[in-house]
Amino acid sequence: MTAAVTYRFYTTNYERVTDAITRDPQVARETEYYRSKIETVKSVDDLLADRRLVNYVMKAYGLAEMSYATAFIRKVLTEGVDSDEALANQLTDRRYRDLAADFNFKRYGETTTTFERTRGGVIERYQRQSIEERAGETSTGARLAMYFERRAGDIKSAYDILADPALAQVVRTYLGLPPQTAMIDIDRQADLINDRLDLAELAEPDFLARFLRDFVVRWDVENPEAAAVPSIVPLAAGVKTISTDLLAAIQNLKAGR
Repeated sequence: MTAAVTYRFYTTNYERVTDAITRDPQVARETEYYRSKIETVKSVDDLLADRRLVNYVMKAYGLAEMSYATAFIRKVLTEGVDSDEALANQLTDRRYRDLAADFNFKRYGETTTTFERTRGGVIERYQRQSIEERAGETSTGARLAMYFERRAGDIKSAYDILADPALAQVVRTYLGLPPQTAMIDIDRQADLINDRLDLAELAEPDFLARFLRDFVVRWDVENPEAAAVPSIVPLAAGVKTISTDLLAAIQNLKAGR
């Protein structure tokens, strides 16, 4: 299915998609495990000693591919974010700062996991990440659009975009810049973005919606993708709260209605 149709499907049916994701056996199982165990975590060592918790947390912050890097994660979490010299503050990828800020054992010690951000907040992040991954099984462009929508509020400068390959890919596609642009001097890349895009407008919901609609259309032009039934369908099968009108909506979207 095209990025435009997939993105529209997931955004217009977001509540139902979220409900289906939360009922997915694997998501539900891992979430219940996290919910039951996180309150026992009192230190960085406690967290890293439980591989399932580590995997859950890292996926929640979009860092699943780094779950194996225990020493690196330990340093990020141990140093927190209060010092400019902390590792998380030295990295260009903001996801590490988000992780270290929420799991700030350096500042809060044993009370770190008593806050909502490390309980319900992490669960919400995990579910959102699961939804984006599910959308990505149908369309990479749709997943990129959903990710950009989630991170748009964090964008303060062109360098915030360039520090995140996914955000940068969205902006390059939207602006019609060739992939080779990523190879030129970073300051020149920032100038190209600032010359063509008013970043302040990304904070405006109407502009962001138009921006993402244009992006997925341009993505489809540059990256033709074979049509397929959205992967939410097998997930929703047997889920009583997902009625047949959701399946009908898929067909309507495929038909352009």
